[in-house]
Amino acid sequence: MPELRQSIAQHYHERTKYNPETIAAKNQGLDWSKQPVPFKEYKIGSDFDLKPYLQEKPETYANDPQGRWWQRISRLLFCSYGLTAKMPSLGSAVYLRAAPSAGGLYPAEVYLVSRGTQMLPAGLYNYQCRNHTLRHFWESDVWHNLQTACLWHPSLESTQLAIIITTIFYRSAWRYEDRAYRRICLDTGHLLGNIELASSIADYRPHLIGGFVDETVNELLYIDPQQEGAIAVLALADLLDIQQNLPTWRTALPSGTEIEYPNISDGELLQYFHQATQIQPGTTGKLNLPEVQPEKSLEDKYNFPFCQKISTVTNPIYWGEQIEDLEATIHHRRSTRAYSGEDLTLDELKALLNFTYQPQDYIDGGLDSFPDYFDLNLIETFIVCSGVEGLEAGCYYYAPKAQELRQIRFKNFRRELHFLCLGQELGRDAAAVLFHTADLKTAIAQYGDRVYRYLHMDAGHLGQRINLAAIKLYLGVSGIGGFFDDQVNEVLGIPEDEAVLYVTTLGRPR
Repeated sequence: MPELRQSIAQHYHERTKYNPETIAAKNQGLDWSKQPVPFKEYKIGSDFDLKPYLQEKPETYANDPQGRWWQRISRLLFCSYGLTAKMPSLGSAVYLRAAPSAGGLYPAEVYLVSRGTQMLPAGLYNYQCRNHTLRHFWESDVWHNLQTACLWHPSLESTQLAIIITTIFYRSAWRYEDRAYRRICLDTGHLLGNIELASSIADYRPHLIGGFVDETVNELLYIDPQQEGAIAVLALADLLDIQQNLPTWRTALPSGTEIEYPNISDGELLQYFHQATQIQPGTTGKLNLPEVQPEKSLEDKYNFPFCQKISTVTNPIYWGEQIEDLEATIHHRRSTRAYSGEDLTLDELKALLNFTYQPQDYIDGGLDSFPDYFDLNLIETFIVCSGVEGLEAGCYYYAPKAQELRQIRFKNFRRELHFLCLGQELGRDAAAVLFHTADLKTAIAQYGDRVYRYLHMDAGHLGQRINLAAIKLYLGVSGIGGFFDDQVNEVLGIPEDEAVLYVTTLGRPR
């Protein structure tokens, strides 16, 4: 029998791979006159100014419940997506945010939905990060519509606030064309990682919802689906309200798997693919029963025979008595532009892996011990070590359940990494380079084409935890979304079924 045609997710992944023989044709230069503005403006509505609450210490509002509530929302939004730096660029300025973004393009928009509280009237709000305000642009009760769109997800029954993350496609597509969808989802994952950690700082617990009817959420926000689309929803539980201390539920629902798609022209693939991964109106909410995440396998996916195994068990990173160091780290996070080439220590690498993959070790430190992802069972991690003291150079598989590194190839790959990362010196000079991967065929069989979103958002979420741990340890870190896909597997010895999702470089900053 002939093999079934690839699904649209597999087709998109294959079409957007970088290849050494064709990469030059894709790099025709940018039209800087069409560079998108990374801020959304509303001409109507009223503003709630959040800036004053950033300038006061928490104890200032010890006897002021209303002020305390506003300060918590202010800190949550600022630590998630606020402006943290202004950098000169080509005669103007680039504003950096708490979450990293490929090319500094920031495709994501953050909306807050209020059910109607004493402090925040019912309606829709857009977070205006440029001046740290909430723009109340729709003044009516939309909570029932949100519940309907999210197929009556249980977390929305008891919460009063929700965050909706959308993406404005052109902001990234201007530079990265059709491959931009990968970066859009990774950038959203960075933001989700920040929201998760910032929520601990502000005494909230976000409940991630990936299964929603896209068209209904877009209509709820009054956005043009040709320009902007919802990509993630989070019910925001207030941990200071005992009735909102909720259990976890499933976060991801499947979409259809499309194999009967037309010939799609370059430049139109991103938009078509996003539409194809939507959950359609009329989907039943019975799929979203209040069940916890499926029990995870007790074994890691790969256990290569006769490989060297190195334990990564270590003490957790200390973030301060009131996790105040975490907030400061979020404010000071920057992507590293160049590495010195000096080695990291094995203890430093262990600490980075511990914070990223072992959240249960941080419950005593005030962080969530079981944060929401879409499905981490689908994500694998390979680490190429070029300069880690006490660790032989080579490519390793990281087994998070066993907490060990398993070496699969012996070699110093600095020269190859320079090539694989499109000639970027960050790959060559890094002490260690992490590769997040997934078996696309298996993932699509479980969740349909929508899983492509889930995989990249989960990879970005992990990447943001790596980012913050590195900054806390005074190390350099930078994510890379551009690489020669197939050659990564071939050169490094990563199993060919594993599609590379994301690359994160680590080293000592120059």
